[in-house]
Amino acid sequence: MNQQLSSPTLLAENRANNVGKGEVIVDLRYCLYARKSSEDDERQALSIDSQIHEMQELAVREGMNVTEIRRESHSAKASGERPEFNRLMTDIDQGMFNAILTWAPDRLSRNAGDLGMLVDLMDKGRLHGIRTHSQKFTNSPNEKFLLMILGSQAKLENDNRGINVKRGLKNKVEMGWRPGLPPLGYLNERSINRGQNRIFIDEERAPVIKKVFEMVGHQQATGRAIFTYLKEINFKTRTGKNVTLSSVYKILKNPFYYGSFEAPAGSGKWYKGAHEPLITQELFDRVQNQLSVPDRPIYGEKEFQFTKMFKCGACGSGITAEEKIKRNKGNGNVHRYVYYRCGKSSGRECTEQPMREKDVLDQLLKIIDEIDIGQIGAKKRIESELDRYKAFAEEVLGEKIAKPKEKEISIRKFAKHILTHGTRDEKREVLEDLQNAITIRDRILNITRVD
Repeated sequence: MNQQLSSPTLLAENRANNVGKGEVIVDLRYCLYARKSSEDDERQALSIDSQIHEMQELAVREGMNVTEIRRESHSAKASGERPEFNRLMTDIDQGMFNAILTWAPDRLSRNAGDLGMLVDLMDKGRLHGIRTHSQKFTNSPNEKFLLMILGSQAKLENDNRGINVKRGLKNKVEMGWRPGLPPLGYLNERSINRGQNRIFIDEERAPVIKKVFEMVGHQQATGRAIFTYLKEINFKTRTGKNVTLSSVYKILKNPFYYGSFEAPAGSGKWYKGAHEPLITQELFDRVQNQLSVPDRPIYGEKEFQFTKMFKCGACGSGITAEEKIKRNKGNGNVHRYVYYRCGKSSGRECTEQPMREKDVLDQLLKIIDEIDIGQIGAKKRIESELDRYKAFAEEVLGEKIAKPKEKEISIRKFAKHILTHGTRDEKREVLEDLQNAITIRDRILNITRVD
């Protein structure tokens, strides 16, 4: 952010240090640079407006020619990450300014890279002076050396602060408090003393999270079922967003909820949390066993047999599918059920009830008996397969089968065999000419359009 500063009371001359032989008078054109970041370690620094006000008063008192004011709200810990500072260095190198007015040396640099740029501009004769509230630095060995010492001191403070932060985090996790934002169902208690925040239960969301674990552990609900449930009850995150399916699985796999956490993540170092657990470890283990049930759907990869082929007869939306896994409590056997239901993509509420895949298949087999033979999508391939089998039976087995008048019956039987035992692609090929012509209404399949 730029701001022009002009005043008739400012003097246009200032004296520079010796350059070459003899003393040279240099017109100093100052850029007032004010910086304050939002990081905790800069809480004690003057605000940007306060820095500008103080330095403007100094400029008037000492007759400095301040031609522009620049503000910046970025940290100076890392080199090259401040847009305004980088632009200032470029403008000095190109002769727009030849002096800097700032509150303190650490406003300009707290890292070796930016400090080196300043000293380099002095060495090249582009930067003739840096003036702070209580010091000034010119292109003289002693003053450049002092500038480098103060800049290095600021860097040392940064480095030590980083070490202290790591040490503080280590002490915190050993006390049982996980650093960072807690998972959904918990909140951070803000403390006046930095590093002493505590984690407590979110009374609004915690009961729902606990119920989700119970639904999976005791009722064998799938991740998709939980996702649908949270959407139906309009459950929101702390930021007011819906929970995604991937987030559902992250919640269900997070041991923090029974009182354990890893820090840092991936380090293999586990700690017992001082926070109140939402669930028992026994329930958590039951959930992990349920999530490991074989053949459970993987989001974005699961393909069902008859999706993207039918329409809802009530609202016109596409028909989608979902899988439910149930474990027999008596013998431990796992049963898989697939249901087809309205995808509700039209934006309207739809009251159509889900339909089991077995019932869908039974009605498709009846449709094969009723439609015109030409509407069977794989008719030519089926005919070819039948001809091959007929030749094999006659030549090898010596049998006479598939008379012409029986060929249509054989094609229908073959098509029904594919719908029952074929692959997903083979099934779709059989129904190719009927895609989107079949609607489901009141759990009954109907052909609404015949080409």
